[in-house]
Amino acid sequence: MDLAFIPSPSTGVVYLGPVPLRGYAFCIIIGVFVGVWLGNKRWVQRGGRSGTVADIAVWAVPFGLVGGRLYHVITTYEPYFGPNGHPLDAFKVWQGGLGIWGAVALGAVGAWIGCRRRGIPLPAYADALAPGLALGQAIGRWGNWFNQELYGKPTDVPWALKISSDPAIGRIGGTYHPTFLYECLWCIGVAALVIWADKRFRLGHGRVFALYVAAYCAGRAWIEYMRVDEAHHILGLRLNVWTALIVFVLAVAYFVISAKKAPGREAVVEPGAQDDADAEGAGSAEGAEDERDGDGGGKVSVEKASPKTAPDGEAAGPATDGAGDAEAGAAAEKSPEDTAKPAGSGSTKKS
Repeated sequence: MDLAFIPSPSTGVVYLGPVPLRGYAFCIIIGVFVGVWLGNKRWVQRGGRSGTVADIAVWAVPFGLVGGRLYHVITTYEPYFGPNGHPLDAFKVWQGGLGIWGAVALGAVGAWIGCRRRGIPLPAYADALAPGLALGQAIGRWGNWFNQELYGKPTDVPWALKISSDPAIGRIGGTYHPTFLYECLWCIGVAALVIWADKRFRLGHGRVFALYVAAYCAGRAWIEYMRVDEAHHILGLRLNVWTALIVFVLAVAYFVISAKKAPGREAVVEPGAQDDADAEGAGSAEGAEDERDGDGGGKVSVEKASPKTAPDGEAAGPATDGAGDAEAGAAAEKSPEDTAKPAGSGSTKKS
């Protein structure tokens, strides 16, 4: 008797009236939003404009969904194009079946198109997005929990996943390793590793993305090995295990070669972004100066003119209101003897 296990949901669909909310699709959508949100923060920190990551994601996400579905259908074609297969089921993405390898590969093509339109280097964009991709995958894996799919070998550990039987699809009930949870936790660890390494070593030119790919593949290889769902095998290993190993080697090779050819990090990731930031800073400074001027402009100060006499006997300096009139009157009342004195021969009388 199992004393503890992770229960599976009784259904993967919740209806709001006639509108179905599918758990698998919901997890994918939330994962995309989290990935774009974190990618935008990192892009701005690297000197890019806010909103650029989302604009390019408009290209990358649809390409990624198509690529992920194509990889799944090609590598698991029997339910769609095999004997008694249903080809139209290949379009039912909500039922599960997205290969991360195809999603990243074709999503990169979409990102390249978006970057090219904006004049942005793809490696810099990929570096900013890498941790967000890992977190997005961590969230998206919970879609497998809703669909009760892609679990591991039978086990009785306390964190085992309870799977219900379904003779229609040949699913046998029992408790299994929750490989979706293992991959979720692994992806969170990958995101933390990538963020730390990027800050510690100031990685650039695509090396952050390469580190993410290599770290993910290292975990995916052993997690994939635990799964019991049907898959094609090559030399005794599941196809996805071989894919993880090959992609891992390619990612490590890119990391090493890139570090030698282009050390450091890009100085400029988005042309014109720094000019916009400088202009915004100048505008803020001008606004603050105008505010200070406005505060001082509201005060009126009256200064008394210094009682000086010019060489010709006339009062010198600006006359202000009544004080100026008083000085003018005092000058008119002076005696001829006083006016005949040369400048500087005596002190000026006060009125």
